[in-house]
Amino acid sequence: MFVRPFVAGDVPALRELFIRSRTSAFPWRPIDAFRLGDFDEQTKDEFILVAERDGIAVGFLSLWQPDEFIHHLFVDPAWMRCGVGSVLLHALPDWPTTRYRLKCLSRNVSALAFYSHHGFIEIGSGVGEDGDYRLMEFDPQRRAA
Repeated sequence: MFVRPFVAGDVPALRELFIRSRTSAFPWRPIDAFRLGDFDEQTKDEFILVAERDGIAVGFLSLWQPDEFIHHLFVDPAWMRCGVGSVLLHALPDWPTTRYRLKCLSRNVSALAFYSHHGFIEIGSGVGEDGDYRLMEFDPQRRAA
């Protein structure tokens, strides 16, 4: 598995991956809440990294660089718990010295545990259109070895 920068040819595969992974991660949301065009709209102007295995995209991370904000990190459900998310985080520019931030839905317990394991700490909370979320920040002093 390796991580590379996004190219335009990735769009069809990442659209499908985005739907599959969100349907799996957010089972409380109605299935028709997810559309193929969501990937295009939600990652516009973001820096995107793609995790690939044998020529197939198995995950991606999108970053809003002006704020060092991880907007999306999604892994194909068939590749969960195989290290894809960790590889994507570690491929971020200036990892592990940058204090990246992200929002994680409170109901997404496995994602909260993943981020905590990787040194993210809760610095706030709020409510968005998808429900309660936690604002988390990467703390280089707490990162996993």
